[in-house]
Amino acid sequence: MLNSINWAEDRTYRSETENEPYQFYSECLVASTKLDLLLGYFSSSAINVLSHGFATFLYNGGSVRMVINNILSEADKQAIKKGHQGSIPNLEVDLNDIKKLRRTLDEYGIHFFECLSWLIANDKIQIKIIRPKDGTGIAHYKSGIFSDSNNSVGFNASCNFTAFGLLENLEKLTCHLSWDDRRSQRWIEKETEYFENIFNGTAEFAEYLDVDSVTVAMKNEFGSRDIQELLVKEAELHERKVSKLRKPKIRESHERVLTRIEELSREPKFPYPQGPREYQRQAHASWVANGYKGLFAMATGTGKTLTSLNCLLNEFYRIGSYKAIILVPTIALLNQWKDECLKFNFRNIITVSSRGDWSGKLSFNATASNFISTSFIVIVTYASFYRKKFQAHFVTLPEDTLLIADEVHNIGSPNVARILPKIHLQKRIGLSATPNRKYDEEGNLSIERFFNDRPPFVFSYSMRQAMENDPPALCQYKYYPHLVRLSDEELEEYLRISKQLLKYFDAASKKFKDNPEVENLLLMRKRVIHKAEQKLPVFRKILQDEFRLRKNLKYTLVYVPEGLEANYEEVDEIIEDDEEIRLINEYTRAVSRVDQSVMVSQYTAATKDRQKLTEDYEQGKVHVLTSMKCLDEGVDVPRSELAIFCASTGNPRQFVQRRGRVLRLHKDKIFAVIHDLVVVPATNDDESTFEMEKNLVKAELERVIDFSSLSMNSMDTYQELRPVLEYYNLNLYEDTQVNS
Repeated sequence: MLNSINWAEDRTYRSETENEPYQFYSECLVASTKLDLLLGYFSSSAINVLSHGFATFLYNGGSVRMVINNILSEADKQAIKKGHQGSIPNLEVDLNDIKKLRRTLDEYGIHFFECLSWLIANDKIQIKIIRPKDGTGIAHYKSGIFSDSNNSVGFNASCNFTAFGLLENLEKLTCHLSWDDRRSQRWIEKETEYFENIFNGTAEFAEYLDVDSVTVAMKNEFGSRDIQELLVKEAELHERKVSKLRKPKIRESHERVLTRIEELSREPKFPYPQGPREYQRQAHASWVANGYKGLFAMATGTGKTLTSLNCLLNEFYRIGSYKAIILVPTIALLNQWKDECLKFNFRNIITVSSRGDWSGKLSFNATASNFISTSFIVIVTYASFYRKKFQAHFVTLPEDTLLIADEVHNIGSPNVARILPKIHLQKRIGLSATPNRKYDEEGNLSIERFFNDRPPFVFSYSMRQAMENDPPALCQYKYYPHLVRLSDEELEEYLRISKQLLKYFDAASKKFKDNPEVENLLLMRKRVIHKAEQKLPVFRKILQDEFRLRKNLKYTLVYVPEGLEANYEEVDEIIEDDEEIRLINEYTRAVSRVDQSVMVSQYTAATKDRQKLTEDYEQGKVHVLTSMKCLDEGVDVPRSELAIFCASTGNPRQFVQRRGRVLRLHKDKIFAVIHDLVVVPATNDDESTFEMEKNLVKAELERVIDFSSLSMNSMDTYQELRPVLEYYNLNLYEDTQVNS
């Protein structure tokens, strides 16, 4: 913070004294997040001279606004021009890697100017070029204001913002601290008002120029010393910097900055310069208000992981360390969470699953006392969490360790739920797009008790909010349901099971009686729908139509019909059975036969290098991914534009996750398209099963209505479903419940 700097006692900095202008700029940059500069001559060599301070400033989320005059070096002119045009291909500046950023700014070469262009293109440096209106002079200001979240420091200097001004000339700078006195505060207020008038383009005395209108400084055209300041050669600049750093006071200041850079490189921070979104801040505030417990019901793709890790980050800011245990359903998600934690610069991460020997690394029994003051994160699968081997270590965790349960419905499963009353950790977050367990009220109650929360939950962020907020968190989409009929043989099997179900159906309440046989029969009937033969020809037609329309099938996800839902309380890896392997092979062949140009790959438990596959998919080398359950795991594929759902899932959690997977934002994506195969049994004249079938069709259509209600083309859904709706006398939106 600015008020922690050891300021010159008389607030004045002079060359060749114990307080030099170089020190002022360097230490202010490290302690601030905003800089407004009202300049005359500007040279990017000044950024290079102050590279360590500027790297820290940008790493802390800082941004610069400059007003400069119309005389630039050719290199700076081209860098500014490229930045304004956004023409900086193949360059990625990672503002979260402070050491790499420092090295880039420290080298005054091609990459430095590319970095400058990138910073301008991404509004980290904003530049306005002016000259006096109706005059022959130039802008010749030398002032500015540094700000942090609470305080400001204004300054007036004799030196230009160039390498010569900072290293070579004899210069003087006077500063004003907002907390010093009313006079200093007033100076900053007036300077801010004057700057805003010019920067906002409303100053009547200034003529605003585009970068093509600037005069390029050349020695043969301009003879003044000021102009030569803009033409520092790289070798000269390095020599002057080294010479300056030999001075004891400058070296001390420089070493303080380097020490701070080392500290920052180890400290956790939010992984994106703009910080958490407002709704993620709200989630943290609501969680704290609820006694550090609660459920985050957030649509897939809206950043549940970031939101919960932001809570952990705030705990680090509050108490100086971070301690967390994160529960996940699969090994794939375990690895993904580890990657996200590393982006926050969280370290000392231990992963626990059925793979590998983790016990020796964990060793809580031997080192529990050290963990009280040491930061750590343990990521563990549900299948390993409840077992005695892990619980022996878990009980030694400090009580203030934060427990994050991803896909929180898993915590209500019998094996995990039985140990919930024994858990001693008091800070808890549950994450899911759909926290409730279907057909399991007892499991739902155990989740609500554990997190001291119930609907509408401590924090909810629906898919509708994610799509309609500004800026949106998810993209718009078009939705096309396709009715699929059962074959005669399938219908016969379907009706046979329905007749058995009829014994347990209460016509008055329109619900099934509580009987374990009901669930078995419903699963048997669901398998008939899942594997309906007519899905494949409908799927082939969708592929052909989309290929004709798009001329390719790039960025397509296909969810193939599947078997039973994975039980993550028992296993932490998805394994396809023989029947599922046969189905995914069949659907993959159908994709490859659309056209010889189409590149398709399976994304399954047997896929060896999933990361490489998703990278190839993002780059368009692989056009289509076919999968069953593996793409439910939270795999990030934001480039996806087209999805075909062949699985007919009635599980709200599953279809909400899958839709969210396709709606993630990408700079090259305008909207997404979803095709959904909806299996409805052929109408029959058996009045005894009519009400039960009507009720089950309504349940099947819940997914369709949920998808349709937020789509860009909701009327298309009604046209496709009209025959079924009329037969069962259903109203599309009144008779079904929309959960978006």
